[in-house]
Amino acid sequence: MHKKLLTAAVAACLGLVAACTPGSSSTSPSGNPAPGDVSTTTSDMGNVTLTLWDQEVRGGGNAQLTQLIASFEKENPNITINRVSRSFDDLVKTLRLALSGNDAPDVVQANNTRSQMGQFVQAGQLVNLDPYASAYGWTDRYPASVRAVASYSQDGKSFGEGQLYGLPQVGEVVGIYVNKAKLAKLAIPEPTDWASFEKALATAKSKGETPLMLGNLDKWPAVHVFGVVQGQHVPAKEVRKLGYGNAGASWTTDANLAAATQLKDWVDKGYFNAGFNGLGYDAAWQQFSKGTGVFLIAGTWLTADLSKAMTDDVTFILPPPAKAGGTNYTTGGSGLPFAITTKSEPPDAAAAFINYITTAQAMKVIAETGNLPVVDTGEQTAPDALSKDVFTAYDTATSNDGLLPYLDWATPTMSDTIGAGLQNLLGGQATPEQTLQTLEKDYSGFTSGS
Repeated sequence: MHKKLLTAAVAACLGLVAACTPGSSSTSPSGNPAPGDVSTTTSDMGNVTLTLWDQEVRGGGNAQLTQLIASFEKENPNITINRVSRSFDDLVKTLRLALSGNDAPDVVQANNTRSQMGQFVQAGQLVNLDPYASAYGWTDRYPASVRAVASYSQDGKSFGEGQLYGLPQVGEVVGIYVNKAKLAKLAIPEPTDWASFEKALATAKSKGETPLMLGNLDKWPAVHVFGVVQGQHVPAKEVRKLGYGNAGASWTTDANLAAATQLKDWVDKGYFNAGFNGLGYDAAWQQFSKGTGVFLIAGTWLTADLSKAMTDDVTFILPPPAKAGGTNYTTGGSGLPFAITTKSEPPDAAAAFINYITTAQAMKVIAETGNLPVVDTGEQTAPDALSKDVFTAYDTATSNDGLLPYLDWATPTMSDTIGAGLQNLLGGQATPEQTLQTLEKDYSGFTSGS
Protein backbone atom coordinates (compact mmCIF):
# COMPACT_ATOMS: atom_id res chain seq x y z
CA MET A 1 0.00 0.00 0.00
CA HIS A 2 1.38 0.74 1.38
CA LYS A 3 2.76 5.20 -0.87
CA LYS A 4 15.05 17.15 -7.91
CA LEU A 5 17.95 17.66 -8.37
CA LEU A 6 20.55 17.42 -5.66
CA THR A 7 22.62 20.53 -5.21
CA ALA A 8 26.10 21.08 -3.92
CA ALA A 9 24.53 21.17 -0.47
CA VAL A 10 24.15 17.41 -0.64
CA ALA A 11 27.83 17.04 -1.35
CA ALA A 12 28.58 19.29 1.57
CA CYS A 13 26.35 17.21 3.81
CA LEU A 14 28.03 13.99 2.76
CA GLY A 15 31.43 15.59 3.21
CA LEU A 16 30.56 16.40 6.79
CA VAL A 17 29.40 12.85 7.38
CA ALA A 18 32.52 11.37 5.83
CA ALA A 19 34.64 13.04 8.46
CA CYS A 20 32.81 11.52 11.41
CA THR A 21 34.26 8.21 12.52
CA PRO A 22 37.67 6.83 11.65
CA GLY A 23 38.39 3.16 11.38
CA SER A 24 37.80 0.21 9.12
CA SER A 25 34.74 -1.91 8.60
CA SER A 26 34.35 -4.48 11.34
CA THR A 27 31.59 -6.93 12.03
CA SER A 28 30.73 -9.31 14.79
CA PRO A 29 30.43 -13.05 14.05
CA SER A 30 26.68 -12.57 13.48
CA GLY A 31 27.34 -10.07 10.69
CA ASN A 32 26.45 -7.08 12.88
CA PRO A 33 28.88 -4.17 13.21
CA ALA A 34 30.90 -4.13 16.41
CA PRO A 35 29.77 -1.18 18.59
CA GLY A 36 31.99 1.86 18.13
CA ASP A 37 33.96 0.25 15.32
CA VAL A 38 32.25 1.38 12.13
CA SER A 39 33.58 3.62 9.39
CA THR A 40 31.75 6.54 7.80
CA THR A 41 34.68 7.63 5.63
CA THR A 42 33.53 6.42 2.23
CA SER A 43 36.78 7.28 0.45
CA ASP A 44 38.60 4.69 2.59
CA MET A 45 36.23 1.83 1.69
CA GLY A 46 37.86 0.86 -1.59
CA ASN A 47 35.93 -0.05 -4.72
CA VAL A 48 32.55 -1.39 -3.68
CA THR A 49 29.46 -2.58 -5.53
CA LEU A 50 26.28 -2.62 -3.47
CA THR A 51 23.28 -4.60 -4.66
CA LEU A 52 20.05 -2.85 -3.74
CA TRP A 53 16.60 -4.43 -3.84
CA ASP A 54 13.74 -1.94 -3.68
CA GLN A 55 10.08 -1.59 -4.58
CA GLU A 56 10.10 2.06 -5.62
CA VAL A 57 8.65 1.30 -9.04
CA ARG A 58 5.97 4.01 -9.09
CA GLY A 59 6.51 7.47 -10.54
CA GLY A 60 7.50 9.59 -7.55
CA GLY A 61 9.26 6.82 -5.67
CA ASN A 62 11.31 5.79 -8.65
CA ALA A 63 12.16 9.40 -9.50
CA GLN A 64 13.55 10.28 -6.09
CA LEU A 65 15.57 7.10 -5.67
CA THR A 66 16.99 7.31 -9.20
CA GLN A 67 18.18 10.85 -8.57
CA LEU A 68 19.63 10.07 -5.16
CA ILE A 69 21.51 7.03 -6.44
CA ALA A 70 23.03 9.05 -9.28
CA SER A 71 24.18 11.82 -6.96
CA PHE A 72 25.51 9.34 -4.40
CA GLU A 73 27.62 7.60 -7.05
CA LYS A 74 28.87 10.95 -8.31
CA GLU A 75 29.99 11.98 -4.84
CA ASN A 76 31.36 8.51 -4.12
CA PRO A 77 32.92 7.25 -7.37
CA ASN A 78 34.34 4.20 -5.59
CA ILE A 79 30.83 2.91 -4.72
CA THR A 80 28.48 1.56 -7.38
CA ILE A 81 24.82 0.80 -6.74
CA ASN A 82 23.45 -2.24 -8.58
CA ARG A 83 19.74 -1.54 -8.33
CA VAL A 84 17.08 -4.24 -8.72
CA SER A 85 13.50 -2.91 -8.53
CA ARG A 86 10.44 -5.08 -8.04
CA SER A 87 6.79 -4.45 -7.27
CA PHE A 88 5.85 -4.65 -3.60
CA ASP A 89 4.22 -8.06 -4.04
CA ASP A 90 7.19 -9.47 -5.95
CA LEU A 91 9.66 -8.14 -3.40
CA VAL A 92 7.74 -9.73 -0.52
CA LYS A 93 7.64 -13.06 -2.36
CA THR A 94 11.33 -13.19 -3.31
CA LEU A 95 13.13 -11.51 -0.42
CA ARG A 96 12.78 -14.35 2.07
CA LEU A 97 14.47 -16.83 -0.26
CA ALA A 98 17.14 -14.33 -1.23
CA LEU A 99 18.15 -13.61 2.36
CA SER A 100 18.58 -17.31 3.10
CA GLY A 101 20.89 -17.81 0.10
CA ASN A 102 24.59 -17.14 -0.31
CA ASP A 103 24.12 -14.31 -2.82
CA ALA A 104 21.89 -12.01 -0.76
CA PRO A 105 21.63 -8.32 -1.72
CA ASP A 106 23.41 -5.75 0.45
CA VAL A 107 20.59 -3.27 0.98
CA VAL A 108 16.90 -4.20 0.89
CA GLN A 109 13.56 -2.59 1.52
CA ALA A 110 12.11 -4.98 4.08
CA ASN A 111 8.44 -4.82 5.04
CA ASN A 112 8.54 -4.00 8.75
CA THR A 113 5.79 -6.44 9.74
CA ARG A 114 6.43 -9.39 12.05
CA SER A 115 5.98 -11.78 9.14
CA GLN A 116 8.82 -10.08 7.23
CA MET A 117 11.31 -7.90 9.12
CA GLY A 118 10.51 -9.57 12.43
CA GLN A 119 11.29 -13.02 11.07
CA PHE A 120 14.41 -11.74 9.28
CA VAL A 121 15.68 -10.28 12.57
CA GLN A 122 14.90 -13.51 14.39
CA ALA A 123 16.84 -15.46 11.76
CA GLY A 124 19.84 -13.13 12.10
CA GLN A 125 19.54 -11.92 8.51
CA LEU A 126 19.50 -8.14 9.11
CA VAL A 127 22.16 -5.90 10.62
CA ASN A 128 21.51 -4.11 13.89
CA LEU A 129 21.84 -0.46 12.84
CA ASP A 130 22.29 1.05 16.30
CA PRO A 131 26.06 1.64 15.85
CA TYR A 132 25.37 3.47 12.58
CA ALA A 133 22.48 5.40 14.14
CA SER A 134 24.96 6.66 16.72
CA ALA A 135 27.68 7.45 14.17
CA TYR A 136 25.38 9.29 11.76
CA GLY A 137 23.02 10.88 14.28
CA TRP A 138 19.91 9.03 13.13
CA THR A 139 18.45 9.07 16.63
CA ASP A 140 18.43 12.87 16.44
CA ARG A 141 17.19 12.94 12.85
CA TYR A 142 14.31 10.48 13.35
CA PRO A 143 11.73 10.85 16.16
CA ALA A 144 11.09 7.87 18.41
CA SER A 145 7.64 7.14 16.94
CA VAL A 146 9.18 6.72 13.47
CA ARG A 147 12.20 4.69 14.62
CA ALA A 148 9.82 2.38 16.46
CA VAL A 149 8.26 1.08 13.24
CA ALA A 150 11.59 -0.53 12.30
CA SER A 151 12.76 -1.58 15.75
CA TYR A 152 12.81 -5.09 17.19
CA SER A 153 14.47 -6.88 20.06
CA GLN A 154 17.41 -8.94 18.87
CA ASP A 155 15.39 -12.15 19.15
CA GLY A 156 12.64 -10.62 16.99
CA LYS A 157 10.00 -11.13 19.68
CA SER A 158 9.38 -7.51 20.69
CA PHE A 159 8.29 -5.04 18.00
CA GLY A 160 8.40 -1.25 18.29
CA GLU A 161 11.30 -1.28 20.75
CA GLY A 162 14.82 -2.60 21.00
CA GLN A 163 17.34 -2.17 18.19
CA LEU A 164 16.95 -0.31 14.89
CA TYR A 165 16.94 -2.55 11.81
CA GLY A 166 15.84 -0.18 9.05
CA LEU A 167 15.52 3.44 8.04
CA PRO A 168 12.61 4.69 5.91
CA GLN A 169 12.53 7.58 3.48
CA VAL A 170 8.82 8.32 3.29
CA GLY A 171 6.00 8.58 5.77
CA GLU A 172 2.41 7.45 5.88
CA VAL A 173 -0.45 8.61 8.04
CA VAL A 174 -4.16 7.87 8.02
CA GLY A 175 -6.31 10.95 8.25
CA ILE A 176 -9.49 12.48 6.92
CA TYR A 177 -9.84 13.85 3.41
CA VAL A 178 -12.47 16.58 3.41
CA ASN A 179 -14.55 17.79 0.48
CA LYS A 180 -14.23 21.49 1.26
CA ALA A 181 -16.90 22.50 -1.25
CA LYS A 182 -19.41 20.15 0.39
CA LEU A 183 -18.47 21.36 3.85
CA ALA A 184 -19.04 24.97 2.83
CA LYS A 185 -22.34 24.16 1.11
CA LEU A 186 -23.59 22.37 4.23
CA ALA A 187 -22.35 25.20 6.48
CA ILE A 188 -20.37 22.73 8.57
CA PRO A 189 -17.26 24.12 10.28
CA GLU A 190 -14.06 22.09 10.04
CA PRO A 191 -14.00 19.82 13.11
CA THR A 192 -11.59 20.76 15.90
CA ASP A 193 -12.31 17.90 18.31
CA TRP A 194 -13.92 14.47 18.13
CA ALA A 195 -17.33 15.70 19.29
CA SER A 196 -17.46 18.29 16.51
CA PHE A 197 -16.46 15.62 13.98
CA GLU A 198 -19.34 13.42 15.12
CA LYS A 199 -21.64 16.45 14.87
CA ALA A 200 -20.42 17.07 11.33
CA LEU A 201 -21.29 13.50 10.37
CA ALA A 202 -24.77 13.84 11.82
CA THR A 203 -25.35 17.18 10.10
CA ALA A 204 -24.21 15.87 6.73
CA LYS A 205 -26.55 12.89 7.07
CA SER A 206 -29.50 15.08 8.06
CA LYS A 207 -28.98 17.20 4.96
CA GLY A 208 -29.07 14.25 2.60
CA GLU A 209 -25.34 13.73 2.08
CA THR A 210 -23.23 10.61 2.54
CA PRO A 211 -21.02 11.54 5.49
CA LEU A 212 -18.29 8.87 5.06
CA MET A 213 -17.06 7.01 2.00
CA LEU A 214 -15.70 3.49 2.49
CA GLY A 215 -14.82 0.64 0.16
CA ASN A 216 -14.22 -2.45 2.30
CA LEU A 217 -14.38 -5.30 -0.20
CA ASP A 218 -10.72 -6.14 0.50
CA LYS A 219 -11.33 -5.92 4.29
CA TRP A 220 -8.17 -3.96 5.19
CA PRO A 221 -9.67 -0.46 4.64
CA ALA A 222 -11.93 -0.84 7.68
CA VAL A 223 -8.85 -1.56 9.78
CA HIS A 224 -7.64 1.98 9.08
CA VAL A 225 -11.05 3.46 9.90
CA PHE A 226 -11.18 1.53 13.16
CA GLY A 227 -7.64 2.66 14.00
CA VAL A 228 -8.78 6.28 13.78
CA VAL A 229 -11.75 5.63 16.08
CA GLN A 230 -9.69 3.55 18.50
CA GLY A 231 -7.19 6.39 18.88
CA GLN A 232 -9.93 8.54 20.44
CA HIS A 233 -10.85 5.99 23.10
CA VAL A 234 -7.87 3.80 23.94
CA PRO A 235 -4.65 5.09 25.58
CA ALA A 236 -1.80 5.32 23.07
CA LYS A 237 0.46 2.99 25.07
CA GLU A 238 -2.23 0.30 24.94
CA VAL A 239 -2.75 0.71 21.19
CA ARG A 240 1.00 0.41 20.65
CA LYS A 241 1.19 -2.84 22.58
CA LEU A 242 -1.74 -4.25 20.61
CA GLY A 243 -0.47 -2.99 17.25
CA TYR A 244 3.10 -4.15 17.77
CA GLY A 245 1.94 -7.49 19.14
CA ASN A 246 3.73 -7.06 22.46
CA ALA A 247 2.39 -8.64 25.62
CA GLY A 248 0.68 -6.61 28.34
CA ALA A 249 -2.52 -5.35 26.71
CA SER A 250 -5.96 -6.70 25.89
CA TRP A 251 -8.53 -6.22 23.19
CA THR A 252 -11.42 -6.91 25.57
CA THR A 253 -11.26 -3.66 27.52
CA ASP A 254 -14.01 -1.11 28.03
CA ALA A 255 -12.09 1.42 25.95
CA ASN A 256 -11.80 -0.94 22.97
CA LEU A 257 -15.46 -1.83 23.37
CA ALA A 258 -16.34 1.87 23.18
CA ALA A 259 -14.36 2.18 19.96
CA ALA A 260 -15.90 -0.91 18.34
CA THR A 261 -19.36 0.19 19.44
CA GLN A 262 -18.92 3.65 17.95
CA LEU A 263 -17.81 2.20 14.63
CA LYS A 264 -20.89 -0.03 14.54
CA ASP A 265 -23.05 2.95 15.51
CA TRP A 266 -21.80 4.79 12.43
CA VAL A 267 -23.16 1.95 10.32
CA ASP A 268 -26.49 1.93 12.16
CA LYS A 269 -26.83 5.69 11.71
CA GLY A 270 -26.23 5.41 7.98
CA TYR A 271 -23.02 7.41 7.95
CA PHE A 272 -21.33 5.13 5.41
CA ASN A 273 -22.29 4.77 1.76
CA ALA A 274 -24.65 1.92 0.93
CA GLY A 275 -22.98 -1.38 0.05
CA PHE A 276 -19.58 -0.38 1.42
CA ASN A 277 -18.58 -3.96 2.30
CA GLY A 278 -18.96 -4.96 -1.35
CA LEU A 279 -17.25 -1.89 -2.83
CA GLY A 280 -13.58 -1.86 -3.78
CA TYR A 281 -11.14 0.55 -2.16
CA ASP A 282 -10.22 2.27 -5.44
CA ALA A 283 -13.85 2.61 -6.44
CA ALA A 284 -14.65 4.30 -3.12
CA TRP A 285 -11.97 6.98 -3.28
CA GLN A 286 -12.67 7.55 -6.96
CA GLN A 287 -16.34 8.19 -6.14
CA PHE A 288 -15.25 10.58 -3.41
CA SER A 289 -13.02 12.39 -5.88
CA LYS A 290 -16.05 12.90 -8.13
CA GLY A 291 -18.17 14.46 -5.41
CA THR A 292 -19.78 11.59 -3.51
CA GLY A 293 -19.48 11.90 0.25
CA VAL A 294 -18.16 14.58 2.57
CA PHE A 295 -15.33 12.75 4.36
CA LEU A 296 -12.97 9.92 3.43
CA ILE A 297 -10.82 8.26 6.08
CA ALA A 298 -7.73 7.04 4.23
CA GLY A 299 -3.98 7.25 3.99
CA THR A 300 -1.67 9.82 2.50
CA TRP A 301 -0.85 7.52 -0.42
CA LEU A 302 -4.01 8.89 -2.11
CA THR A 303 -2.76 12.47 -2.04
CA ALA A 304 -1.50 12.74 -5.61
CA ASP A 305 -4.62 11.19 -7.14
CA LEU A 306 -7.08 13.21 -5.07
CA SER A 307 -5.18 16.45 -5.63
CA LYS A 308 -5.25 15.90 -9.38
CA ALA A 309 -8.96 15.11 -9.39
CA MET A 310 -10.26 17.66 -6.88
CA THR A 311 -7.62 20.44 -6.88
CA ASP A 312 -8.71 23.11 -4.38
CA ASP A 313 -11.90 21.31 -3.30
CA VAL A 314 -10.12 18.86 -1.02
CA THR A 315 -8.08 19.14 2.17
CA PHE A 316 -6.52 16.67 4.58
CA ILE A 317 -6.75 16.82 8.37
CA LEU A 318 -5.62 14.58 11.18
CA PRO A 319 -8.43 12.92 13.15
CA PRO A 320 -9.56 15.60 15.61
CA PRO A 321 -8.37 14.92 19.16
CA ALA A 322 -10.66 13.65 21.88
CA LYS A 323 -10.53 17.16 23.34
CA ALA A 324 -9.65 20.39 21.53
CA GLY A 325 -5.95 21.11 21.86
CA GLY A 326 -5.07 17.51 22.63
CA THR A 327 -2.85 15.13 20.68
CA ASN A 328 -4.09 13.95 17.28
CA TYR A 329 -3.62 10.19 17.58
CA THR A 330 -3.92 8.18 14.41
CA THR A 331 -2.63 5.17 12.53
CA GLY A 332 0.58 5.81 10.65
CA GLY A 333 4.16 4.91 10.11
CA SER A 334 6.50 4.81 7.20
CA GLY A 335 7.13 3.34 3.83
CA LEU A 336 9.28 0.23 3.66
CA PRO A 337 12.53 0.83 5.57
CA PHE A 338 15.94 0.27 3.99
CA ALA A 339 17.89 -2.43 5.82
CA ILE A 340 21.33 -4.04 5.54
CA THR A 341 21.64 -7.80 5.25
CA THR A 342 24.14 -9.62 7.44
CA LYS A 343 25.68 -11.17 4.33
CA SER A 344 26.68 -7.74 3.03
CA GLU A 345 30.47 -7.72 2.88
CA PRO A 346 30.71 -3.90 2.89
CA PRO A 347 28.10 -2.98 5.56
CA ASP A 348 29.79 0.37 6.21
CA ALA A 349 29.29 1.33 2.57
CA ALA A 350 25.68 0.15 2.75
CA ALA A 351 25.12 2.30 5.83
CA ALA A 352 26.69 5.30 4.09
CA PHE A 353 24.24 4.84 1.22
CA ILE A 354 21.24 4.58 3.55
CA ASN A 355 22.43 7.68 5.38
CA TYR A 356 22.75 9.58 2.10
CA ILE A 357 19.21 8.83 0.93
CA THR A 358 17.75 9.96 4.27
CA THR A 359 19.56 13.27 4.87
CA ALA A 360 17.81 16.63 5.07
CA GLN A 361 18.81 17.30 1.47
CA ALA A 362 17.42 13.93 0.42
CA MET A 363 14.11 14.86 2.07
CA LYS A 364 13.93 17.87 -0.24
CA VAL A 365 14.37 15.60 -3.24
CA ILE A 366 11.68 13.29 -1.89
CA ALA A 367 9.26 16.19 -1.47
CA GLU A 368 9.99 17.70 -4.88
CA THR A 369 9.22 14.39 -6.59
CA GLY A 370 5.75 14.26 -5.00
CA ASN A 371 6.45 12.00 -2.02
CA LEU A 372 5.88 12.50 1.73
CA PRO A 373 9.25 12.93 3.52
CA VAL A 374 9.38 10.89 6.71
CA VAL A 375 11.34 13.60 8.61
CA ASP A 376 11.71 17.38 8.30
CA THR A 377 8.28 17.22 6.69
CA GLY A 378 7.04 20.63 7.76
CA GLU A 379 10.15 22.31 6.34
CA GLN A 380 9.59 21.08 2.79
CA THR A 381 7.99 22.90 -0.10
CA ALA A 382 4.94 20.93 -1.12
CA PRO A 383 4.10 20.58 -4.83
CA ASP A 384 0.41 21.51 -4.37
CA ALA A 385 -2.14 22.65 -1.78
CA LEU A 386 -3.25 19.18 -0.70
CA SER A 387 0.33 18.00 -0.31
CA LYS A 388 0.99 21.04 1.88
CA ASP A 389 -1.89 20.00 4.13
CA VAL A 390 -0.53 16.45 4.24
CA PHE A 391 3.01 17.61 5.04
CA THR A 392 1.71 19.77 7.89
CA ALA A 393 -0.45 16.96 9.25
CA TYR A 394 2.34 14.40 9.20
CA ASP A 395 4.79 16.80 10.80
CA THR A 396 2.27 17.47 13.57
CA ALA A 397 1.67 13.77 14.17
CA THR A 398 5.34 12.84 14.33
CA SER A 399 6.38 15.88 16.36
CA ASN A 400 3.74 15.17 18.99
CA ASP A 401 4.31 11.40 19.10
CA GLY A 402 0.81 10.85 17.74
CA LEU A 403 1.52 7.97 15.36
CA LEU A 404 0.02 4.62 16.32
CA PRO A 405 0.97 1.33 14.62
CA TYR A 406 -1.08 -0.38 11.96
CA LEU A 407 -3.20 -2.89 13.85
CA ASP A 408 -2.58 -5.71 11.39
CA TRP A 409 1.15 -5.64 12.24
CA ALA A 410 0.49 -7.36 15.57
CA THR A 411 0.83 -11.04 14.66
CA PRO A 412 1.57 -13.07 11.52
CA THR A 413 -2.17 -13.81 11.22
CA MET A 414 -3.71 -10.56 12.50
CA SER A 415 -4.15 -9.08 9.03
CA ASP A 416 -6.68 -11.78 8.12
CA THR A 417 -8.20 -11.87 11.60
CA ILE A 418 -8.91 -8.18 12.00
CA GLY A 419 -9.91 -7.67 8.38
CA ALA A 420 -12.54 -10.39 8.50
CA GLY A 421 -13.57 -9.47 12.03
CA LEU A 422 -14.29 -5.83 11.20
CA GLN A 423 -16.07 -6.76 7.99
CA ASN A 424 -18.37 -8.99 10.03
CA LEU A 425 -18.86 -6.26 12.64
CA LEU A 426 -19.78 -3.65 10.05
CA GLY A 427 -21.98 -6.12 8.20
CA GLY A 428 -23.92 -7.05 11.32
CA GLN A 429 -22.68 -10.64 11.48
CA ALA A 430 -20.87 -10.07 14.79
CA THR A 431 -21.37 -7.85 17.81
CA PRO A 432 -18.64 -5.52 19.10
CA GLU A 433 -18.05 -7.94 21.99
CA GLN A 434 -17.70 -10.94 19.66
CA THR A 435 -15.36 -9.02 17.37
CA LEU A 436 -13.04 -8.06 20.22
CA GLN A 437 -13.02 -11.64 21.51
CA THR A 438 -11.90 -12.80 18.06
CA LEU A 439 -9.05 -10.26 18.02
CA GLU A 440 -8.08 -11.13 21.59
CA LYS A 441 -7.77 -14.82 20.73
CA ASP A 442 -5.28 -14.05 17.96
CA TYR A 443 -3.33 -11.49 20.00
CA SER A 444 -3.15 -13.42 23.26
CA GLY A 445 -2.37 -16.68 21.48
CA PHE A 446 0.61 -15.05 19.84
CA THR A 447 1.90 -13.11 22.83
CA SER A 448 1.64 -16.12 25.12
CA GLY A 449 3.67 -18.19 22.68
CA SER A 450 0.94 -20.74 22.09
